[in-house]
Amino acid sequence: MQSNAALEYDYTVAKLFTYTAIIFGLVGMLIGTLIAAQLAFPELNYLFGEYGTFSRLRPLHTNVVIYGFTVSGVFATFYYSAQRVMKVSFAESPFLMAVGKLQFVLYVILAAWMVVTLFMGVTANKEYAQMEWPLDVLTVVVWVLWGVAMFGLIGMRREKALYISMWYYIACFLGVAMLYLFNNMEVPTYFAAGGLGSMMHSVSMYAGTNDALVQWWWGHNAVAFVFTVPIVAMVYYFLPKESGQAVYSYKLSLLSFWGLMFVYLWAGSHHLIWSTVPDWMQTMGSVFSVVLILPSWGSAINMLLTMKGEWNQLTENPLIKFMVLASTFYMLSTLEGPIQAIKSVNAIAHFTDWIPGHVHDGVLGWVAFMIMAALFHMAPRMFKREIYSKKMMEAQFWVQTTAVVLYFTSMWIAGITQGMMWRAVDEYGNLMYSFIDTVTVLHPYYTIRAVAGVLYVAGFVLFAYNMFMTITASKKIEEEPQFRSPMAA
Repeated sequence: MQSNAALEYDYTVAKLFTYTAIIFGLVGMLIGTLIAAQLAFPELNYLFGEYGTFSRLRPLHTNVVIYGFTVSGVFATFYYSAQRVMKVSFAESPFLMAVGKLQFVLYVILAAWMVVTLFMGVTANKEYAQMEWPLDVLTVVVWVLWGVAMFGLIGMRREKALYISMWYYIACFLGVAMLYLFNNMEVPTYFAAGGLGSMMHSVSMYAGTNDALVQWWWGHNAVAFVFTVPIVAMVYYFLPKESGQAVYSYKLSLLSFWGLMFVYLWAGSHHLIWSTVPDWMQTMGSVFSVVLILPSWGSAINMLLTMKGEWNQLTENPLIKFMVLASTFYMLSTLEGPIQAIKSVNAIAHFTDWIPGHVHDGVLGWVAFMIMAALFHMAPRMFKREIYSKKMMEAQFWVQTTAVVLYFTSMWIAGITQGMMWRAVDEYGNLMYSFIDTVTVLHPYYTIRAVAGVLYVAGFVLFAYNMFMTITASKKIEEEPQFRSPMAA
């Protein structure tokens, strides 16, 4: 074993997942912008025949952003930060290094297979669980390999105390493993239909209301354990490392952790309010969703108070800007979700554009901002080069912030307008508006959303270019920065 003084961290796997995060982010967001434009301008549905329609591209967009961009970001930041907080290098274990590389190779194969099958229209027809069973099996293999790398590293660590970020990464691994397995239990239709079906296509082992409950137990907790828990892990590591500030309260971080673990799991049935699901389960989903504000805001407030007395860093360091605003969007999103889960509010919000408005202020403002900030922080330390352009990062920040605000405000207005128009009746109890009336009224807001998409992708192109130039052409640095990342003007 190497001594601490001579310890050289091995970023091979972290670099590989950094590349895929950038590529999948660009592809997923380009598709998202196209389908946003299709809702405003329907003729865009006919650009590529059946392969260019909204219904074919929308699952591709969500899966590439969630399982491509976000999960790549989770893996990249884990393989970078885990070594550092546990004072051990992957180079010390050829076995764990091989596991990490194998995980990456299988992950890329899985991602390519997912893109091809979804383009072909091969789907299990479940939200956030569209991949068919062979891909589910490969997903399990990839996930188990990550677990082997994670617990292998924990087993050989020199730092005996597990930093809070590792708690959240472990929770991400265990939560997704449990939920994914249960929701994706399915049978190929070849066996279900007495040999008349297909070996590739499958049907769920659950039916009706049970299927809906298991699906949203998974669906909402995909948000919990992919979009929330590992992103909190990132901010607890990268904000203190970039700012030079200690986490405000370690006790609050643990309290928020256990609150999230207990409460988030039972909030999924709020997706099924006003459905055939038993009323007590709908109420449980509402109650747990409202209680969820406490641990969510506990984490966010802890992040913001970490900058107490050092707010001047926001004007000096764009990376701090990204992380602080990400935490702010997290607070906004985790207040908005519980409000939508209140039954009387849900009666207006359900099936409207307010829902994607809520999702995207979380994904674009919280998840993507934090992943991009983390990759920027990692780049000088992994590639021994300063960040290529501070001005470009500042421009990216303002372009993307404008995009997020345009996106969620246009969808708030559109969604509430939709909900009110669908419910409006005249003095005789007849509906006052037809469906096409609502579509006509919402057209300007759909156009604003498409413009927001273009702006956000433009910002992501700036990010990708800045990262590329940082990796390949930026000025080399001799010593690893202790805190603030070096960047050229």
